Amino acid sequence: MNVQMINGVPVKIWTQEVEESAMRQIANLTTLPFLYRHLAMMPDVHTGMGMPIGGVLACRGAVIPNAVGVDIGCGMCAMKSSWRVSEIDDEVLRKQIMRGIRQRIPVGMAHHEEKQDPKYLPTGHDMDRLTIVRQRGEAVLRELGTLGGGNHFIELQRDEEDFLWVMIHSGSRNLGARVAAYYNDLAVKLNAQWHSSVAPELKLAFLAEGTREFGAYWREMKYCVDFAHSNRRLMMLRIQEVLAEALPGIEFEPIINIAHNYADKERHYGEEVYVHRKGATLASLGTIGNIPGSMGTSSYIVEGSLLARDEVLRGLRAQ
Repeated sequence: MNVQMINGVPVKIWTQEVEESAMRQIANLTTLPFLYRHLAMMPDVHTGMGMPIGGVLACRGAVIPNAVGVDIGCGMCAMKSSWRVSEIDDEVLRKQIMRGIRQRIPVGMAHHEEKQDPKYLPTGHDMDRLTIVRQRGEAVLRELGTLGGGNHFIELQRDEEDFLWVMIHSGSRNLGARVAAYYNDLAVKLNAQWHSSVAPELKLAFLAEGTREFGAYWREMKYCVDFAHSNRRLMMLRIQEVLAEALPGIEFEPIINIAHNYADKERHYGEEVYVHRKGATLASLGTIGNIPGSMGTSSYIVEGSLLARDEVLRGLRAQ
């Protein structure tokens, strides 16, 4: 990790090379009047909408829809099985597994033709206060359990002991995109009315804590995070069904399911702030997460540790 001072703000960067356009966005973030303490940029930091992907931003009294991103709740899901890859040496069997996954999980723009069971949807939300979610109606039941496109993937992997793993990268599908677009547009209009010092060309329009609009976005963003979690879990359930049909007696360890596009209210350095993680996961002590590799390279299952905390503290003392 190296620490750069930009506009008087410490920026902690866990890589040696950052593309010029991403550095401009980082510099823009340092000008936010509600920025809290410092910025953190992960090893894969790259240009996004307003804020770089692979970044962590804490704010006092404000949330920025573009700092969460358009795919709210996007994240990783991983599961270890009891079968070893070397035991699945029949090419016909492997094709059966791949075909079964493709049949059960729509990819790209495709959705399910039939509605999925509502029992797989998130619970514990006040649906009467979720405007955009309710507007989507039963469409969410066809989006649930679908992969999407872009860099989203389903991958069958082997670990160092040859055990078969499944890893999924996916988010909240069209639901999250609509929520993100609606509230970013709303934030742009409000910032103009407030004569905000945050220039519109930065694409960092915010919603202020305590306003009706802040509360509305927060509720719908939280639902989308849970929807994305449910989406990945349902896909994993379908894959379990496929594997159970092909591999008799297969068992599965608990699923690791964690988001990397969201905002949360957290306490840091004695103050409660709104932490935005865009393409970055929580790494607190004991938190289990996934780091996916590029196609053909290794992925990792990681756990937040005291060592990671100590590295951050060393960086703070170096300022």
